[in-house]
Amino acid sequence: MGPQKRTILITGCSDGSLGAALALAFHKQGSWRVFASARNTSRLKDAEAAGIETVQLDTLSDASIAASVSRVAELTGGSLDALINNAGAAYSLPLMDVDLDKARGLFDLNVFSVLAVTRACLPLLLKSTAPRGAMVINNTSAASQTAGTVPFQGIYNASKAAAASLTEVLRLELAPFGVRVINLVTGSVKSNFFDNAPKATLPPGSMYNVAKAEIEEAMTGKDTDKNGADQAEWASQVVGDLSRSSPPHWVWRGTYVRLVWLASFLPLGVFDGKVKKMYGLDVLERKVKEEAGGK
Repeated sequence: MGPQKRTILITGCSDGSLGAALALAFHKQGSWRVFASARNTSRLKDAEAAGIETVQLDTLSDASIAASVSRVAELTGGSLDALINNAGAAYSLPLMDVDLDKARGLFDLNVFSVLAVTRACLPLLLKSTAPRGAMVINNTSAASQTAGTVPFQGIYNASKAAAASLTEVLRLELAPFGVRVINLVTGSVKSNFFDNAPKATLPPGSMYNVAKAEIEEAMTGKDTDKNGADQAEWASQVVGDLSRSSPPHWVWRGTYVRLVWLASFLPLGVFDGKVKKMYGLDVLERKVKEEAGGK
């Protein structure tokens, strides 16, 4: 009989997602017993096909969180060695056009659900017998960094920045109890992330409609996804980082993360010109000036 496998619960594991890729990579690594979760269990086919245990978990429902954690506790004997808060969503619009109710909803999902799930799992994490203690890993995205923010993703950027700040505070507050909290800074990775987001369309009357085609194309995230890292490779690297005897407090993986890290040491705005071209702001600026000149 081999050594007992460490246990890990991952949120947001719907087929084609980064969570699914992580679940598959941890399972393949061989030393982890993986619990893959999603709001809709019919979308956990990839995990189930690989023989991974699945649970229903809606991170926006206290009742669902409690039921999921109770189920994991039954299966593990009451303990958990690692939790990855991966569930999240995007919301693409210029900040001057966002629906504030939807913005608050995104913060509920990308920020407050992280706290809710972690709090519910904490009793299990505190019972971990892993040699280096339990881990909580929050997938905050490179968008959480000032140098990684992009136009038309302002609410998403802000929610991830809030999640990153929350992660740093949790790291300090849970350390005395032997729980290591890790910030997973994910760059661009090929996935269905933007496909699952509502179609981004500028509202009537938006001042950005002067460059409607360019702005709406930028809001699809297609250019970012096109240059993204291979999903399986990204997940394998993350598993390697987290399986080390002493995992780092921050894990940087995915396309553009090195650039974001470097830019954090440079003067603010040093890449503004490149960002404007990538997201159609150069076209917008030209058309705004043309309209102003024609009046």
